[in-house]
Amino acid sequence: MAQTAMGRELSSAAAAESLQPERTSLRRMTLLRPSKGWSALKLAEVWEYRELLYFLTWRDILVRYKQTVLGAAWAILQPLLAMVIFTIFFGRLAKIPSGGVPYSLFSYAGLVLWMFFANGLSQGANSLITNPELVKKVYFPRLVLPTATVLSGLVDFLLAFLLLIGMMFWQQQVPSVNLIWAPVFILLALVTCLGVTYWMSAMNVMFRDVRYTIPFITQLWMFGSPIVYPSTMVPEQLRALYGLNPMVGVVEGFRWAVLGTPRPELAVLAVSMLAAFLLLVGGMYYFRRVEKVFADLV
Repeated sequence: MAQTAMGRELSSAAAAESLQPERTSLRRMTLLRPSKGWSALKLAEVWEYRELLYFLTWRDILVRYKQTVLGAAWAILQPLLAMVIFTIFFGRLAKIPSGGVPYSLFSYAGLVLWMFFANGLSQGANSLITNPELVKKVYFPRLVLPTATVLSGLVDFLLAFLLLIGMMFWQQQVPSVNLIWAPVFILLALVTCLGVTYWMSAMNVMFRDVRYTIPFITQLWMFGSPIVYPSTMVPEQLRALYGLNPMVGVVEGFRWAVLGTPRPELAVLAVSMLAAFLLLVGGMYYFRRVEKVFADLV
């Protein structure tokens, strides 16, 4: 009897010990609930998933030109071919001023940043609906998906920017010391693209016809930005209002930094920077606001 009692005690102790890891795991379990109202941005949570952001960015880079004949050369050909067309029709036929630099450089410098913005917007807006399994079955901050898509476009921008520098030396246009400001306007372009992409990607889940409006919006936006013409052609009394388009400050500031064209007005730059910041913050808040229903609608 004594041995039987001792055996029961040992088996009970062993069972309790075997259950201990389960109790520990229960204590560390995180219960996920949908947020109510305008929840916080939870940017620290996005930072915790930075490795996932890196791998998704790298995945988008690899997939973008998979099974293509020219590969990454498309990153150069798109703005280059558009530059040739713009130079013929707007530079030579329409005689649009180009701020004292060859029109080919003037238009290409604008197209480099515009292609980054337009491609990031069109692909980032569809990033949620093209990854339904990730959205439905795996928990992670959904902001990571459109962010990774936009960041992957920086590789294309870098390739196109290197060609711009080569074109400048070929046409004997040496970059000035203003070039040190170029990263500021590249960052401003990134902020603008992320802000608009957050809005569009979230709205695309809620209303699927948004995807059909994006090409029209980008085309209209391009002609509302100083890509083929300088902002000085806009009446002076309307330039501050014109600066509400954040791409105005992006493109004009980038040209000034790289090509040495006349410096954009400080009022226009300030309005463009403020508009880009409001787009980013508003886009993140709206994205977080509707994020809780993505898994049901995607």
